[in-house]
Amino acid sequence: MNQFISDMKKYQKYTIYAAKSELKSEVANSHLSWLWWILDPLLFMIVYSFVAVIVFQKSEPYLPVFIFIGYNSWNFFSACLRQSVKLVAANKPIVSKVYIPKFILIFIKIFSNGFKMLIAFSIVVVMMIGYRVPVDWKVLLMLPLFAVLLVVTFAFSSVLLHFGVYVEDLANVVTVVLKLLFYLTGIFYSIQKRVPYPYSSLLLKCNPMALLVDSMRRVLIYQTMPDWAPVLAWLAIGIVLSVVGVHNIYRHENSYVKVM
Repeated sequence: MNQFISDMKKYQKYTIYAAKSELKSEVANSHLSWLWWILDPLLFMIVYSFVAVIVFQKSEPYLPVFIFIGYNSWNFFSACLRQSVKLVAANKPIVSKVYIPKFILIFIKIFSNGFKMLIAFSIVVVMMIGYRVPVDWKVLLMLPLFAVLLVVTFAFSSVLLHFGVYVEDLANVVTVVLKLLFYLTGIFYSIQKRVPYPYSSLLLKCNPMALLVDSMRRVLIYQTMPDWAPVLAWLAIGIVLSVVGVHNIYRHENSYVKVM
């Protein structure tokens, strides 16, 4: 743990610089530049709203805001996990010449994807004002919920980074699993309302993203408290998985280059 904290401080400037460089290169050849970070979730929100209302003839209060919250959170989580599988191989020119703790590569992705998520969430604020969504002090609970999302994302990413070096087809497996989880996360529908009990309760407790998305909607749209017991349980699971993942990375990172 001491080495982990020491390396985080040592490579803090590099992490921020690398994340900024990645964001700049991502929009370097685009005419709309960073506007794509807003247009992408906005267009998906429109599509999912159409599917929910027109195709399934189901709706939720403040549906565009409802969907936007879910999609933005999910997009951050899934992007980090998909990228983490091939993270070492994608950075082979760097890791093969200069030593850098490999979990720093995860932080770079979390910073870059997190920045895009925060920009997209700024649109949520505008939409809440436009739709006149009632707001109270519970919106402040988004901060601890974001913290849990970061911990859980880092936890799974650290495990996937390690095994992604050794298992060639892991990226394909992760893609399929994430597609399945997407529909089980309730991006454009309410799990509590659309899934019968006790399956809805089981789904919310077993799927961390479904739980966090539901919790964020509670504090932003419905002004109710999240179910803190499973949220704190996933925080604990995330911390344990993070410790295991970082330990495996430290233990085996010298062999990563040989395997690639």
